[in-house]
Amino acid sequence: MINIFQTIIPMHSDKYIILDRDGVINYDSSSYIKTVDEWEPIPKSLEAISLLSKYDYKIIIISNQSGVSRGIIKYHNHLEIHKKLINLCKKYSGNIFVTYYCYDHPDHKTQFRKPNPGMYLDIAERLNINLSEVFSIGDSPRDMKAALSSGCNPLGVLTGNGKKISEEMPNIELFDDLYHATQFVIEYDKQFILNI
Repeated sequence: MINIFQTIIPMHSDKYIILDRDGVINYDSSSYIKTVDEWEPIPKSLEAISLLSKYDYKIIIISNQSGVSRGIIKYHNHLEIHKKLINLCKKYSGNIFVTYYCYDHPDHKTQFRKPNPGMYLDIAERLNINLSEVFSIGDSPRDMKAALSSGCNPLGVLTGNGKKISEEMPNIELFDDLYHATQFVIEYDKQFILNI
């Protein structure tokens, strides 16, 4: 089961970036983020989203949310968490273009649940995105594997489960948090444009 929420926002470019949610934007928990009160942003993550918006990136959030299918997270609570995320981003002048959630249980064979690339490939087809031009930021090896399998350029953050990336995938570039990864992406793209 998947769910896509799209907010139509006028943009001035076709730059995209993909972000994981739990452990990247907000604190993660081994007990799951079950209610709106448990959803708390990681310091500087909302500022990072604001910075990306300032530079006209279309931000796509791609996140496994098996807690819904497991019955741990009630669907209405998931919607409230989503609403809090969107509203807090707006308070910081940040815009989320699309959120893509996969509720599939890990025991079910599905192409959409990360580390499989289904969500990435599906959103790329829907929006006609060339994923080879897109950075994808996550905090776990499965985020990196999904990004690599889909053709994205993966970047890791040390928040959440980020230390596992350095242990399992030492060639992935790692940053302290989303804000520092965001700064890298913006500077990289500036240099790329200058070198064209």
